[in-house]
Amino acid sequence: MIRNVLRMGDPRLLARSQPVEAFGTRELHELLDDMRETMSHLNGAGLAAPQIGVLLRVVIFGVSANPRYPDAEEVPDTVLINPVLEPIGDAMEESWEGCLSVPGLRGLVPRHARVRYRGFDAFGTPIDRTVEGFHARVVQHECDHLDGILYPMRIRDFSSFGFTDVLFPDGRVDPED
Repeated sequence: MIRNVLRMGDPRLLARSQPVEAFGTRELHELLDDMRETMSHLNGAGLAAPQIGVLLRVVIFGVSANPRYPDAEEVPDTVLINPVLEPIGDAMEESWEGCLSVPGLRGLVPRHARVRYRGFDAFGTPIDRTVEGFHARVVQHECDHLDGILYPMRIRDFSSFGFTDVLFPDGRVDPED
């Protein structure tokens, strides 16, 4: 089922989510199905459970061909539950981000260039990956939602934050500028 995505200003987006305690349940699989349908319907690169009002530490992400990110490298479809992120090195990268909870806006956001993430899939199988580039950016963005952080809170220079159609009048938004 396609769910309504909460928008910036809703206090639930600022709350810290709770860990998932049971894997493989019908409720968890229904949540993941709803998240996938919602993300696909809105052409998102990822979605966190708090964005649909469910305060659990669950994110999904994946990019193959996405009109919102036409030049993004492929990111495998991933369910990540109870994630832990660890920066690899001190290198940071700034790139444009948007968010389904902050519709119509984009901002230049600094993120760690490389990260290791660990967590579990829907059945409790461990996941452990080290990633960089757009993949690293997407997982950091989605996991921020689990701690009540929206990408505008990370922007350093608000002259690089605005409405997508004003910032990019030709309609071309490059996630890896």
